[in-house]
Amino acid sequence: MAIRIRRARSADTEELTRIAHAAKRFWGYPEKWIRLWKPDLTVTSEFVRNQVVFCAVRGSTIVGFYALSGDGQRRELEHMWVDPEAIGAGVGRLLFGHLLRHLRRQGVTKLMIASDPNAEGFYRKLGARRAGSIASRPAGRRLPLLVVDLPPRRSACRGR
Repeated sequence: MAIRIRRARSADTEELTRIAHAAKRFWGYPEKWIRLWKPDLTVTSEFVRNQVVFCAVRGSTIVGFYALSGDGQRRELEHMWVDPEAIGAGVGRLLFGHLLRHLRRQGVTKLMIASDPNAEGFYRKLGARRAGSIASRPAGRRLPLLVVDLPPRRSACRGR
């Protein structure tokens, strides 16, 4: 069945939160860390109303989503999660392609990603480069900081 991407709605928040938690557990993190990260993995109606959130849907089932923050020419990837049952089926690549097209349409030139260490390879395969690392929780843990540079859109008119 084909996957389509649509804007997330407030009614989707419970399923988006479930997917974020399930995807994080997929990597084998201890439950005490999952509890520590619960506020960060919880998607609220307010968040969906105030941020750019898109979800991948197969039939009527949400199988993944992403969320962006920021304004101007720079954005940050706040969430990108795929339901573990759909990992490896191209959902992440589809979402990331949609995300880049969305950013280009908005005139964004830089995407920042504080990546889960397990997802760094995925983002790098799709064009991100490592720019450093940032502190995370629990204390002493660091996340790869990745950057995707998006060239400015070219004008269709070339001054002829």
